[in-house]
Amino acid sequence: METLIAPASLSDADVVARVRAGETALFEILMRRHNQRLYRVARAMLKDEMEAEDAMQQAYVNAFVHLDQFEERAQFSTWLTRIAVHEALARRRRTNAHASLTTNGDEPGDFMETLVAPQPDPERQAYATELGRVLESAVDALPNAYRAVFMLREIEGLSTAETAAGLDLGEEAVKTRLHRARAMVRRSLTDRLGAAASSAFQFHADRCDRVVQAVLTEIRRQNPAP
Repeated sequence: METLIAPASLSDADVVARVRAGETALFEILMRRHNQRLYRVARAMLKDEMEAEDAMQQAYVNAFVHLDQFEERAQFSTWLTRIAVHEALARRRRTNAHASLTTNGDEPGDFMETLVAPQPDPERQAYATELGRVLESAVDALPNAYRAVFMLREIEGLSTAETAAGLDLGEEAVKTRLHRARAMVRRSLTDRLGAAASSAFQFHADRCDRVVQAVLTEIRRQNPAP
């Protein structure tokens, strides 16, 4: 299948109109534009990578099938987010129902993109990866009602209004849940980082080897063997 590249000037509404008119292949443009947001909102609801991907796929199918129901007075991204939220919630309900019968709960997975600085050295990359894991764990520990709001506002960067529209909440409810979620994440990070403080700023072996070699080289340079 040939990869489609969306022209920069083509808006979501333009793409939707053309898909409705029969250019169904252009639906790929919409998926590529909104994959990140849909994954994050599904992952916030489900706390499992594979289940979130499955929910995304089904949400896209549902959106395509019901594309004629999209009303252009709303943003397509908001409409699509609502579909993903409903699909993820339905899956979570099924999972919870199954868990109540089998006594097996869901397991948290890894979600966030690794926090990597441009062209990091191995040590900085390791620190960033670990920091990302700590934050993921803190977000996963949030109650369901707060996790989705935190994910959309703090990680996806949506406004209060966009988050409220996507989750079918009032803006005050979004603000309240975000405030509480931030407090919970701060407490979790403080506890985790406090426990790890003794292992911070360690002089790792590769650094040690590098410094030792540099010093020995300089010593030899200044004091050549007779």
